[in-house]
Amino acid sequence: MNRIFIFVLILCSIWLYSCSKNMLQIVADQKQIQLSQKVKLSPSIQDAENYEWDFGDGEKSTSKFPEHRFLKSGTRTVTLKTTKANKTKISKMDIQVQATTDCLVELQTPMGNMLIKLYDETPHHRDNFIKLAEQHYYDDLLFHRVINGFMIQGGDPDSKNAVAGKNLGSGGPGYTVDAEFNPKFIHKKGALAAARTGDQINPQKKSSGSQFYIVQGTKQSEAALSRMEDQKGIKYSEAQKKAYMEMGGTPFLDMEYTVYGEVIDGLDVIDKIAATKTQRGDRPEQDVKMKMVVLK
Repeated sequence: MNRIFIFVLILCSIWLYSCSKNMLQIVADQKQIQLSQKVKLSPSIQDAENYEWDFGDGEKSTSKFPEHRFLKSGTRTVTLKTTKANKTKISKMDIQVQATTDCLVELQTPMGNMLIKLYDETPHHRDNFIKLAEQHYYDDLLFHRVINGFMIQGGDPDSKNAVAGKNLGSGGPGYTVDAEFNPKFIHKKGALAAARTGDQINPQKKSSGSQFYIVQGTKQSEAALSRMEDQKGIKYSEAQKKAYMEMGGTPFLDMEYTVYGEVIDGLDVIDKIAATKTQRGDRPEQDVKMKMVVLK
């Protein structure tokens, strides 16, 4: 009797193992993430002909091994459908997306997306940027001024649907934002800063209400940073010097333009946009549009 029972158990185990091998399951590197994080997903069956992912937030993918960043907190149900030889398999998984105390915006472009963290220490610029993003003010505007090795600039409302050759860079929402200089925040690569008019007509260095730039810059030497400290009467921390020397930036702009955020993911997208071919006025020959999404 005991032998029969053991034999049945073995048969059941073999059957369950065989079934589990044929069942489609979603594998995630983590099931609980914060808004700033990406989740890496993969299928348990990797010999299918087609993979269709639905992330439960309106976004989809046909990649076998997608990475995805959710833009809203809460429970998101990810669905995967695979097909092979006209046979379809479907699997689902819940991902818990936790809110974060950081103020985050995803800047979406045809060349990739950048995740931007806005600084709480520059509240007027932070709140203004969030307000405009939530009003969809930036959607379909262009990076209208691009200088490789320096920066990429956008936020001019006149750039929306702008015809080729149109002179851009003077538009705005009709107001400025008072400067919020902070020695903690430098023009390292990835820095988000406010554009503005020149000192002759703007001695208070007030920021444009909507135009911004993101620094690309070049790597700096310690000697060059020392000269900049002497010229500007400022003192860089060791961490700031390291950022300038290893990542690059534009230190001559420090304490001249308000830095109010930084790119924390997607620095390579800056390089891609900066490398685009430009025409007179530094406008890219092929339009580079943007869209802003506030993470909540």
